[in-house]
Amino acid sequence: MTCSQKAEFKLGIQSFCFRTFTTIPDLANALEAAGLRYVELWPRHLSWEDAPERVDEAVALLGDRGITVSSCGTVRFGNDEATARAALGFAQRLGLSAITVDLLPEELAMAERLGQEYGVLLALHNHGRSHRWGRPDQLDGAFGKAGPGIGLCLDTAWWLDVGGDPVAAVERYGQRLYGVHLKDFVFDQEGHHQDVIIGTGGLDLPAFLARLDDAGFRGYLSIEYEGDKDDPLPAVQECVRVIQAAMAAMH
Repeated sequence: MTCSQKAEFKLGIQSFCFRTFTTIPDLANALEAAGLRYVELWPRHLSWEDAPERVDEAVALLGDRGITVSSCGTVRFGNDEATARAALGFAQRLGLSAITVDLLPEELAMAERLGQEYGVLLALHNHGRSHRWGRPDQLDGAFGKAGPGIGLCLDTAWWLDVGGDPVAAVERYGQRLYGVHLKDFVFDQEGHHQDVIIGTGGLDLPAFLARLDDAGFRGYLSIEYEGDKDDPLPAVQECVRVIQAAMAAMH
């Protein structure tokens, strides 16, 4: 890989991190303060349920501030084709190649069919030991039933929660890895998790980024720090600094 290829990572953030920043201008201000130009939209910031005029206005405002929408999620269809079509139409309208989803097992066939129709890849979100897609064997079962229209948005911290190695997961899922939630946990003796600055918990950040690069990953790469909800910006800024330093060290 060349240095220019390594620079193609599109580092952004899952806007849930700024869940107390309720307006699009406030969200844009937070993204600018964090030094980020990409955002994965949490549906409560902007979604298919909003009026088309509001969607257009919000996307234009973000664009004017130099911010690109890289994905949206986590999206749930509820086994309802009308909802699925609305969500996928929203993604198509924003020009998104993949979105983060939490599908029920019985939704896989419908979701893949509609994803192909709208030209949008669907990335299952693994959400830890108690989640339907939390473990590798559960994801393998889903991918065994579906074609490449269904892939993975790898949440690195929740992968740690099931005892997995996020670095190895990149190789395991390869071409079906459509997105990443870059997140880190530490665990107490009872197994309870706590968000920490990315790379200071269980995630080997330099090794993970290097493996992504080796795999040719060019999907959405969203910081997801859920701590300090009322004042997340200082921690997010530190996450950005640490990640950018790790990326620079790859050159």
